[in-house]
Amino acid sequence: MTRASHKDWHSKEQLEKLQGWARDGLTDEQIAKNIGIRRPTLYAWKKEHPDIADALKKGKEVVDVEVENALLKKAMGTTAKTTQYKMVKVDSDVLKAKRVKYMNAYKLDHPDKTKEEIVIAAALAIPTYERIPIVETVQEVAPDTSAIIFWLKNRLPEKYRDQTFRRLNKAQADKTEAEIERINAETKRLNSNDEGITKIVFSDDMKPGKEDDTDQKGDESDGANA
Repeated sequence: MTRASHKDWHSKEQLEKLQGWARDGLTDEQIAKNIGIRRPTLYAWKKEHPDIADALKKGKEVVDVEVENALLKKAMGTTAKTTQYKMVKVDSDVLKAKRVKYMNAYKLDHPDKTKEEIVIAAALAIPTYERIPIVETVQEVAPDTSAIIFWLKNRLPEKYRDQTFRRLNKAQADKTEAEIERINAETKRLNSNDEGITKIVFSDDMKPGKEDDTDQKGDESDGANA
């Protein structure tokens, strides 16, 4: 296998290919693999050859902007538009006129084509049916919380660090804990009020009706002695 050389990657076509790979989101390791080299070799090329470095940089800048715009839309919220279409048959006279016009232009651009090939090309380019929009719906897409946090942490790091969000979470936790303590204190207070209520407890020999039983037994004993 022939070893790849940087000399093969200085032409306009090859530089555009590098830029395209970077624009498509490929990593340096993936780009190096496509070239047929190792990643350290690609780093060396970028350091020694500005045209290669610039091509990769420009490609990445494009995709970075696209990702940034997509993230911004998620953080800010956006609208999504959907359209429903209906397939309608083209009027025969209109269809014929369009195809004749196309065949005349196609014949000038392709003088070597046969009549049959020109007719087929026109039939493929000008279909019998056309798509007509009938209903268009616009839906609001709510902002994404995760996208908002990510954006703020990276765009305003001094104001929105991880510590900031941790403090917000801690403040919420402290608030919940304080509420629990308040409920526990209120429950304890109500229980202590119950303890202040006087409770009457009868022992067996003090229960109502016990004295009557004793008197009755005494009367029975006196009757027997008599």
